[in-house]
Amino acid sequence: MSNTNRLSLPLVQPSQAQKHVTVNEALLKLDAFAQLAIRSRGVTVPPVAPAEGDLYAVGAAPVNDWAGQAGMVALFSGGGWQFVPPQTGWRGWIQDEGVPAIWDGTDWLVGAATLSPNGSAFVHRSIETDHTVLAGAASTTGTLIPANTLVYGVAGLVLSDLGGTATAWQLGVDGVSANRYGSGLGVATGSYAKGLTSTPIAYYSDTALTLTADGGGFGGGVVRLVVHLAELTLPRP
Repeated sequence: MSNTNRLSLPLVQPSQAQKHVTVNEALLKLDAFAQLAIRSRGVTVPPVAPAEGDLYAVGAAPVNDWAGQAGMVALFSGGGWQFVPPQTGWRGWIQDEGVPAIWDGTDWLVGAATLSPNGSAFVHRSIETDHTVLAGAASTTGTLIPANTLVYGVAGLVLSDLGGTATAWQLGVDGVSANRYGSGLGVATGSYAKGLTSTPIAYYSDTALTLTADGGGFGGGVVRLVVHLAELTLPRP
């Protein structure tokens, strides 16, 4: 055997000359894969100017120096690319998305906390947006809560004063509960909301959030909103 089974680390062979070359290569691979920090996933075109030690999760139908390496983890080391097949259950951090992921044997599942033998995952996600508040009595976001998810709560931070005549505001779901995720919230920059539900709430259709002014109307401003949720993925056939 010339390489290890999991990380494909090169092994020193009997009577091998320049053993330090093999050992150093193995250490560089171990340095890259021991704490798996992947620059990006699903990438098919190698980056033009990668840095030493960069890792990428190669997507389907890759080209150029990655041709034929779909599904591999590509490591840039020694001025060239090395490829290692991920093992089911590997956990990594996807740097450009800022999320953890598990390799299910076919794909990287973002936010997966558990994984069944056939790839069904219990996924936790945080969906963030900076919502520009429109002048008026209420302002509704675009879809923030995907269908068939379980919401634990919503956090919010006022990035710029909401202005107008509002003395406070509520955060909720229009037509359901105007203050589900907070009431009496401040209108000044730095004010925040931490809206926990007493029990996680299931949403079966795509849903927006609505900010409702108290004591008057909004004049503008920006609020950063983050929905914290869980969802189930299907097992593979």
